[in-house]
Amino acid sequence: MLKKIALIHISLIVLATAKKPNIVLIYADDLGYTDLSCQGSKFYETPNIDRIAREGMTFTNAYAGAANCAPSRACLMTGMYSPRHGIFTVGNSDRGKAKDRKLIPIKNTQILDEKFVTLGEALQAKGYRTCVAGKWHLSKDPTKDGFHTNFGGTTWGHPKSYFSPYKNPYLSDGPKGEHLPERLGRDVADWISKNSKSPFFVYLPFYSVHTPIQAPDQLTAKYEKKAPHGSHKSPKYAAMIDAMDQAVGHILKTLDELKLAENTLVIFTSDNGPHGSISRAEPLRGVKGMYYEGGIREPFLVRYPGVIKAGSTNETPISQVDLYPTFLELAEEKIPKRLDGVSLKSAFGGEALPERALFWHFPGYLQSYKADPDSASRFFRTTPCSVIRKGDWKLIQYFEDGTLELYDLKNDPSERKNLAKKETEKTADLLKDLQAWQKETKAPIPTEKNPAYRQ
Repeated sequence: MLKKIALIHISLIVLATAKKPNIVLIYADDLGYTDLSCQGSKFYETPNIDRIAREGMTFTNAYAGAANCAPSRACLMTGMYSPRHGIFTVGNSDRGKAKDRKLIPIKNTQILDEKFVTLGEALQAKGYRTCVAGKWHLSKDPTKDGFHTNFGGTTWGHPKSYFSPYKNPYLSDGPKGEHLPERLGRDVADWISKNSKSPFFVYLPFYSVHTPIQAPDQLTAKYEKKAPHGSHKSPKYAAMIDAMDQAVGHILKTLDELKLAENTLVIFTSDNGPHGSISRAEPLRGVKGMYYEGGIREPFLVRYPGVIKAGSTNETPISQVDLYPTFLELAEEKIPKRLDGVSLKSAFGGEALPERALFWHFPGYLQSYKADPDSASRFFRTTPCSVIRKGDWKLIQYFEDGTLELYDLKNDPSERKNLAKKETEKTADLLKDLQAWQKETKAPIPTEKNPAYRQ
């Protein structure tokens, strides 16, 4: 707590410099890799989000910190992999039926410990005004975790309603029938207008497009007239994406009108893959809760005029833990060694990043929505596992029985050919790197047999 008080005190005396860029981080919920028109969807329409890609850079191999929401957000806000903060899932880690779980999972942490300096706190200390709007999910009140202003953020994983009255203690109700994405977009735009004289950090983690699937009738009717395309076929889900896109458009328009766009970094990404019963990330394998590509690879669009070349792409594998050090470097702050990510600033300018491995760790269980052909288990989306991606290769280590899966993502992006028994040397090398990382991060690995397990 003393650390937080000191940081807040520092933020009051640091003089802002005009050269520090404003930062707007837009973070969708449960939006899949192909759930944007600029990412290949022929059914969903996202002209405003597409504008970020058109005027900036698209990272084609960008990853969330986890395959579900709370741990992804904890990784984002701490700049650290999940073993360091202990948030591995939402709620309890023993999800699904006890008789189907071979191991006793590691107990999950649900609230981010106050000892961690959040991204909001770090930027406050550099003189930034900070705002969060939407799904915080890491504590009861984000204003105690580095944000001057909070619109609707608390421990909730989804809203009670996408329409006013919201019944949200941190968001006043609007006119009856007001739609939540529209409201959050307007609140953020108004906040930017009032705080534009100093550098600002907007963290906009939309509740959209998490369930419940609730969208305005007029927007839904628009998509009821369209022909489905593959697994993209829900008019109401499409309308939810459209509503979020319109809110993004309102914020981009505000930046233009205030002549702030040239000095503002805008990033759009998502926390995990799509809800499997509503949308899919095809051709990627998997959905929300799975550690196949469809569960963790996300859209990642970045606009920074004068630094990033418009319409550019970058194939370098990156992780959302990289955003913390990136923002610190842009804010002219030294990057602490405790962070797991690297700054992407040089990549924004077109330079290559040094090759490195990316990691994930999930020592629990996530039940299946239903039997899913993409899952390695008929009972679970995910069983306890660790994952490494290095170069084009990806290894998944399962803890129940030691099963290994190796994929060549360059030639098999859909992860259909397990090469672990064929490419034995590559498998051994990656497993060695993964186990070294587990040791370094003190990653808890479940080993205790579950007495309730029944084959």
